[in-house]
Amino acid sequence: MVDVTDLLAGLDNIEWAELNHAYGDATDVPADLRAACSADQAAREKAFSNLFASIFHQGTRYSASPHAVPFLARIAIAGPPEARVDALWLLTRLAVDWHDEYDLPMGIDTVAWRAAAQPPEETVRWCDDQLTTETSDAKRRELEELREWAAAGNPVDGREGALRSYDAVRREIPSLLSLLDDPDAAVRTRTAYLLNWFPEEREAIVPALGACVTVEQNPVVKATALIGLGLLGANEWTGDLQDQLEAPDPLIRWAAATALVRAGAGPNSDRSAPSRDTVTRAFTALADFAAGPRPEAHTDHNEGNPHAYTGRTLLLLLNSVPNDDLLGAIANCLRYTDVWQCDTLAAEVITKTFDVQGIDPSPMFVDLSRGQQQIILALADHPVITTFDRYAIYRLAETLQAAGLPKIGQGIRGYAGLPMNLPDLITDETWLF
Repeated sequence: MVDVTDLLAGLDNIEWAELNHAYGDATDVPADLRAACSADQAAREKAFSNLFASIFHQGTRYSASPHAVPFLARIAIAGPPEARVDALWLLTRLAVDWHDEYDLPMGIDTVAWRAAAQPPEETVRWCDDQLTTETSDAKRRELEELREWAAAGNPVDGREGALRSYDAVRREIPSLLSLLDDPDAAVRTRTAYLLNWFPEEREAIVPALGACVTVEQNPVVKATALIGLGLLGANEWTGDLQDQLEAPDPLIRWAAATALVRAGAGPNSDRSAPSRDTVTRAFTALADFAAGPRPEAHTDHNEGNPHAYTGRTLLLLLNSVPNDDLLGAIANCLRYTDVWQCDTLAAEVITKTFDVQGIDPSPMFVDLSRGQQQIILALADHPVITTFDRYAIYRLAETLQAAGLPKIGQGIRGYAGLPMNLPDLITDETWLF
């Protein structure tokens, strides 16, 4: 039986009424943290739902968010078995959000993040400067309210507010490392995933993930740890990663190949160039993975879509492997991505491998390279061409237009010489802009 009193010791010493979350003051957070430790499943699930919605509302972190972190870490380490995985997942979201991962698939660049974040005291100084010259009473009231908010220590810049929660989770890393040895595979998986995103704790995390790779038998845990070694730029583990390219499990081979490519190219790396043989072997593993559907067991990276993740990794190998082979593998990746991720990945591929300088006349399909043709064919058969969600395909349509290609729908299938036999094809491309 878990002693909730010890687990949440100090909870009532925090002035929650002076903190805020998405719905106002944070006085309800202590009750939710207590309910998160409940033996009642419905109460526990409701508590975590409340916490995700309040202190992590659609990715935004608030002044209350970092104060909840130490208690969530204790729940993850010694809480009721049913609550531990949820606590780890909330800790991960409080640290890096899903947008951070999506926008930074190479790993979290904390140097750039810290440089861009504006602390409240800078906002106070800015307000003071504006108030010296502002004559409008309405604007002065707005500035005074903003100044009062910032002077109380509340986050104003979303990046700075998120960084507070990130650093709160970072302080818990030494105690969370032990969970890589936990008997529960789900706990080990969530822990390994959380550790992927803390390059400033690399000295402690990399050996722990490396040890996990050495002894771990669960393929998802092992693959998650392997990806972490890549994201953290663990070049000292290159030999071990190369060994994993021969693993019998395709998920392990994929993770090792992804880690090898990213370890040599990511923002946390010393950018040591992999050998030609390593590049070839890693590419072969990634291309083999791209050619088949998503395995039932996979990691949580890239919102659980390893093919979109693979496509981004393959793009790092431009000029390292034959372009047609590379584009053929990325085309396979596109076939297994959802609409949103297809839009993003395809736009990036076309920008980097097609002429997007608005050439006139447009290139004929037969004049494209074999790899470029495969990219167009993958798009022509993808659900992305039948969606009417302009926001989901805006970037792709804009990029296709810049390359002198049909934007979407009937046009792209006709361009590739394919029959117009798909239902609900978009025939009017002007609605996109």
